[in-house]
Amino acid sequence: MSNHTPDQQGTLYIVATPIGNLADITQRAVETLSFVDRICAEDTRNTRKLLNHLGIKKTLVALHDHNETQKIDSVAYWLREGENIALVSDAGTPLISDPGYHLVKALREMDFQIVPIPGASAIITALSAAGLATNKFSFEGFLPAKEAGRKQALLANIDSQYTQIYYESSHRVVHSVATMLDVFGADKKVVLARELTKLYEQFFHGTLGDLHPWLIDDKMHQKGEFVIMLAAAEIKKNESDVMNSTVEQVLAALIDELPLKQAAKIAGKLTGISKNALYKQGLKLQKSQ
Repeated sequence: MSNHTPDQQGTLYIVATPIGNLADITQRAVETLSFVDRICAEDTRNTRKLLNHLGIKKTLVALHDHNETQKIDSVAYWLREGENIALVSDAGTPLISDPGYHLVKALREMDFQIVPIPGASAIITALSAAGLATNKFSFEGFLPAKEAGRKQALLANIDSQYTQIYYESSHRVVHSVATMLDVFGADKKVVLARELTKLYEQFFHGTLGDLHPWLIDDKMHQKGEFVIMLAAAEIKKNESDVMNSTVEQVLAALIDELPLKQAAKIAGKLTGISKNALYKQGLKLQKSQ
């Protein structure tokens, strides 16, 4: 029996599903999956297992990275015909490093009603138990597969004042942590969450210098799905704030005898302040004279 009337457009429901423990399914998610006319799934085999567990029988449509844009017209047609549709991914909240963005964006532009059904998310689950700052965090998804791409992505975040969150897979986790170690250094604080909500759930809390050998020493540590969280960079003192009168006197004396560029370089060696900051300060001193 259909859950719509011919003159009424259907609704797309974005339904979060468990990331491991099937008991984490919400009552609202179960009711929604039971109510809709069909379900668009990242992998119909995985979703079928969930539906069988819940005792729900529905028409499943594969919607994944390789066919998402081609499915937009079909989903829009079904919605115009009054069907209610659920979108699910293999685990967690759809669109978060999972398919669905192109579909939701297109349907929003067509003014269809889209309703989120909240639930499990590996990002929030990991962060809630990590013991890292939660007031500001950035989700970076999966790092590039190749070393050069990974390094470039991490270098862009080297001074980030946010807790950084990355997803990683079992076959790349050692390589990604090695690149993080190279970019951020051994003392960078990190929390790794493995197999969240599952039987072998595990958290590592320490530094990148300790995490890399921890992964290598035990092959079991490399199995499963990972969330890697890096602590925010320590706030550096603004060099203009530490440019005290003594430093200015040193710089001024050197400027009287040397070209500004050379004076800034020598002053930097004497004071530990960057030559660029001293050069800028030297320009101000010259203008004020």
